[in-house]
Amino acid sequence: MTTNANETRTFASPISQEEIARGMRMLNVMNELGGKVASATLLELIQIASGQSTREPAANDWRFKHPAWSANPFYKAVAQTYLAWSEAVTTAIEETESEDWREAEQLRLAGVVLTSTLAPTNSLWTNPAALERARETGGASLTRGYEAYRRDRTEKRALPVQVDSSPYEVGRDLAATPGAVVHREELFEIIEYRPTTPAVRVRPLLIVPPPIGKYYFLDLAPGRSLVEYAVSRGLHVFMLSWRNPGPEQRDWDLDTYAAGIVRGTEVARTVAASEDLNVLGFCAGGIVLSTALSHLAATGDTRVNAASFGVMLLDFDARTSIGAFSPATVLETARNRSDELGILPAEDLATTFAWLRPNDLVWNYWVNNYLMGEEPPANDIMAWNNDGTNLPAALHQDFLRFFGTNALAEAGKVTVLGSPVDLSKVECDTYFMGAVNDHLTPWKACFRSSQLFGGDRTFALSNAGHIAGLVNPPSNPKARHFVSTAPDGEPEAWLAGAESRPGTWWTHWADWMIARSGDERPAPANLGCDAYPALDVAPGRYVHAKAATVAAAG
Repeated sequence: MTTNANETRTFASPISQEEIARGMRMLNVMNELGGKVASATLLELIQIASGQSTREPAANDWRFKHPAWSANPFYKAVAQTYLAWSEAVTTAIEETESEDWREAEQLRLAGVVLTSTLAPTNSLWTNPAALERARETGGASLTRGYEAYRRDRTEKRALPVQVDSSPYEVGRDLAATPGAVVHREELFEIIEYRPTTPAVRVRPLLIVPPPIGKYYFLDLAPGRSLVEYAVSRGLHVFMLSWRNPGPEQRDWDLDTYAAGIVRGTEVARTVAASEDLNVLGFCAGGIVLSTALSHLAATGDTRVNAASFGVMLLDFDARTSIGAFSPATVLETARNRSDELGILPAEDLATTFAWLRPNDLVWNYWVNNYLMGEEPPANDIMAWNNDGTNLPAALHQDFLRFFGTNALAEAGKVTVLGSPVDLSKVECDTYFMGAVNDHLTPWKACFRSSQLFGGDRTFALSNAGHIAGLVNPPSNPKARHFVSTAPDGEPEAWLAGAESRPGTWWTHWADWMIARSGDERPAPANLGCDAYPALDVAPGRYVHAKAATVAAAG
């Protein structure tokens, strides 16, 4: 990626005076927290010991569902003691004042990891469900659990296995929407999907998935596929499928990927015989797409008629849980690792994200696999999540720089494809979607990111979380979304005036996109064209590539 005077590929010394001061502040805070927790817990312990405590676990806390936690005096006291201590830790952290929200997030995450790790359910001897299962199976559950633990350690897994992927085959159960690869190069494939309506819109739609994860969460399964839904609405859909990089692609950076998107738009326009097109980018794919759109705007290229984005974060000064990983020492460690390996291994990213929600994504599987001796459940979203991709070192370090300096939020601080990035110059119509329970890209931060763009902007807020909010088909009875005026002002004020609608945001987005996709014309009988003929049936080749392991990368 091209840099300017305000930008550098190197990081500051990992231990600066600021970092030393931050560390000292954190030590002082931890000392104060210890005293607060002890004081808050003491009275509760006395009540527990005398049997007078009325404390109970939350109704939705999966850890304490076994009847023994309420019926057995010993287990009841264990649970109450843990819950009292856990609440005291959480309350003390929430009441700690910090001028830097990143420090507050570090404390919050430390508290979450600590309290989840020390839950009594994580130990065999204080988990009545696991002990009962061991008695019922004559110890077979313990044998199975030990074998699962030994297998994971032998395979050097950082986390317990989270899913049984065996029922799913990519191209049959997942990524099953019919289509064909119409272009392949070293960086990506382009898939054209077969129309299912007699007519399609003139302007094609190119979808840009994140380079950190394979594209098929957008084409998850029949009935749960955004691609399938978009095709059913008469949109002429193309998908960019990134190659899974290895160490030999270590120099692929933001320029590499942004240029790839520009080439992808040319393929889609040519196959669809259209002068312009619409685009849809998700998460980190939206970040790269945004910089490519800024470059096109800077060069006067109007090939993109309208752009839409899902769960995309550009303004990293907004408070997020991943801000806990923003200290310079942490970023330097991450940079050094990818620099050494040539990639950020997919497993590293999955591990980082899992520890943001350790009860659900770490200890849940620890208990299920090792203590209960059960196989992990089959789940299509988790099967996709387990099928990760690496990031090339150069792109990873570009992302780290944006994360650490918030460079994309300030016009001209980053240069991509020779053009200073200024998102306010992107004046085509834009659509942004956030998710209420998104822990990776919180919707308020997505809302703020949308305000960086020029032109006419629309914002929609989906229920559910980061991926579940995206995989939200019309058949989902729990689906709900909020829509209102352009995303101006504060997100809380926007939400207060938003209209709550039943059903999925897919419908609202498709209506918005169709209104900007031109007239209808007869659907093409064949996929591809003379310049870009059909090569392979969808989902193509790149989606099948497994992530390079840490050992292989080294």
